[in-house]
Amino acid sequence: MYVIANMNGQQMKVEEGKKLFVHHLKGVDAGQTVEFDEVLLADNNGAVTVGTPYIEGAKVVCEVKSPLVKGDKVIIFRMKRRKDSKKKNGYREQFTEVVVKQVIA
Repeated sequence: MYVIANMNGQQMKVEEGKKLFVHHLKGVDAGQTVEFDEVLLADNNGAVTVGTPYIEGAKVVCEVKSPLVKGDKVIIFRMKRRKDSKKKNGYREQFTEVVVKQVIA
């Protein structure tokens, strides 16, 4: 069984026991449980249920493993040729690591 859930602005395929990196959740601690109730689609061994836009009563229960994980460094480099114009900028995306404990659909 799997579901497609909207987790903090991202749509993800979720199964029980799966480790996910979602956009940073503020105000959570390690070991705390978090619930996401925006389930868009549920597949239970071939029986597909599609929400309009969400499935009522369906939710995903996750446990926070690490509240702040930094992603890979992304470099943005802009240059205009023959104009002596260059700009280099970079950042690291912040994530929260969660483990799916239960899927209720």
